[in-house]
Amino acid sequence: MEQLRFPEELLYSPTHEWVRQEGNRAVIGITDYAQSELGDITYLELPKVGDTVEAGQPFGVIESVKADEELFAPVSGTVVAVNQNAVDHPETINDDPYGDGWLIVVEMNDPDELKSLMNAKQYRSMLEQEGRL
Repeated sequence: MEQLRFPEELLYSPTHEWVRQEGNRAVIGITDYAQSELGDITYLELPKVGDTVEAGQPFGVIESVKADEELFAPVSGTVVAVNQNAVDHPETINDDPYGDGWLIVVEMNDPDELKSLMNAKQYRSMLEQEGRL
């Protein structure tokens, strides 16, 4: 298995989404661990710009050759951007989960919700404790 990446500048949810804070906006994607577990991603369903998402609630679906999984919002807010390239070319998420494979951008209702997320070290530790690494 190739070495998984856990960028230090990101925050992580227990459901394997990542967040990059940009002011009051949160760029959201799935982690390197999640894309490696899913295998080849074949389909992505995301909300539309203007939709609202709620922390801990599903905001989309990701499908792969192995599984169909719900995507869970790490923060609450309004969707202000959707990565149409990832919808059209879901394999982008496998290739670059932290870059070109981002999913949505949310204008956060409450940036304090970020405090409930894990840093890279905590996320990696959670995976180790669950026997996933």
